[in-house]
Amino acid sequence: MEVRQVDAKQGWQWIISGFFLFRKIPLVWIILCTTLLMIAMALSLIPVAGQLIFTLLSPVFLAGLMIGCKALEQGKELELSHLVAGFRGAATPLITIGGIYLVGQILILGIFMLVGGDVLMGLLMEGKRVDENELKSVSGDMLSASLVALTLSIPLMMSAWFAPLLVIFKDMGALESMRMSFFACLKNVVAFQLYAIIALVLMVLAAMPYGLGLFVLVPTLFGSIYASYRDIFPQTPEPA
Repeated sequence: MEVRQVDAKQGWQWIISGFFLFRKIPLVWIILCTTLLMIAMALSLIPVAGQLIFTLLSPVFLAGLMIGCKALEQGKELELSHLVAGFRGAATPLITIGGIYLVGQILILGIFMLVGGDVLMGLLMEGKRVDENELKSVSGDMLSASLVALTLSIPLMMSAWFAPLLVIFKDMGALESMRMSFFACLKNVVAFQLYAIIALVLMVLAAMPYGLGLFVLVPTLFGSIYASYRDIFPQTPEPA
């Protein structure tokens, strides 16, 4: 499958396109994102397993929102039912993507703890106190471990970025969609760097007024994921 290489400025254009999708029907977008947040909060009440379950289901929810974005693009209505649309037909490969992502997160956490050393592990796992003599060492270990974890997390995020969309729109399997997603992001790494910088700045600004700006930014970012997919992958007929 052909993957387009776009200009760096498209990273900003994706966010603008995402905002236009939000602006078409903002109230429904806010309700959808708030519902998703409530699902995440409800699952978080289940010790350990709740977060694991949400990670597994996240690609399914994302797929549903992307189906909603496609509906908006085609002049149709965005509906609350779109949040669970990913469960219809393609749930297995989408949950598989979530499982692979979850395993990746666990491995990265393990490497983080390994690089951080015994003192950092005791600090995070058992809440041990650190005296002044150990503080400098722990800080250095924390920085090293964080850099390693970030370096490993980026390829994992690249693999998961387009994967749910490729499953629902291109009828790909989990592994193939993650492989294609990784190389698509790699081919457009400059545009994604600009996108990430702008998104980070907007996130800081959105959080300032008591977090109210997030009601606009979060749906905009969901829309920007769809916009980046439409920009990078050829617009060929897709399975319904």
